Amino acid sequence: MKQKLNRGFTLIELLVVIAIIGILASVVLASLNTARDKGTDAANKSNLNNIRAQAELVFDTAGDYAGVCADANVAKAITAAGAVCADTAAAWAAAVDLVGTVGSSYCVDNTGSANIGAVLQGVDVTADTDLVCDGA
Repeated sequence: MKQKLNRGFTLIELLVVIAIIGILASVVLASLNTARDKGTDAANKSNLNNIRAQAELVFDTAGDYAGVCADANVAKAITAAGAVCADTAAAWAAAVDLVGTVGSSYCVDNTGSANIGAVLQGVDVTADTDLVCDGA
């Protein structure tokens, strides 16, 4: 008489494998979201850093910084980053909130300053000396 061999997986074995795959998938997705946030922050920082060169072109053309935020190329970068921009005749500054670090921002200004954790000071003031990134 021949014996019949049972081949295959038991229900418990299949459930264990499915549970392990589910745990691994959740870890990968959490890491992916962090990487996506860091990528967004890098793109926003790059957009703000590129404004510096365009602002100097505006200065060379107009002789002051009064139209930096209204410049077409600067406006595109500001819109793409979701940033705020302020300018006066003697100064300009732009800042954006960082997605990957809650409560933190990135700010660039005409002095060459680029600060993480900085906030844009002087948006509502007219004094040129107040329009800078504050490393607060």
